[in-house]
Amino acid sequence: MNVSFTKKQEDYIAEQIKSGDFQNASEVVRDALRLHEVYRHRVIQDLKAEIEKGWDSNSSSRSIKDIIDSKKKKDA
Repeated sequence: MNVSFTKKQEDYIAEQIKSGDFQNASEVVRDALRLHEVYRHRVIQDLKAEIEKGWDSNSSSRSIKDIIDSKKKKDA
């Protein structure tokens, strides 16, 4: 398998090896993939939990326009 990295990513990998935390680039990439898997799993679980909260809650009496207008006021 061949993987291409940007210069910034290559520099980061080299820094991690130089720090002594990793022996080689493969270890850095494997660690990054493990962390990505944990992060992705957590995001999906959080989204599922929010969807469940939505399904389990009462319906809102606000219209879509009311919700959008409320959001615009908060951002202003």
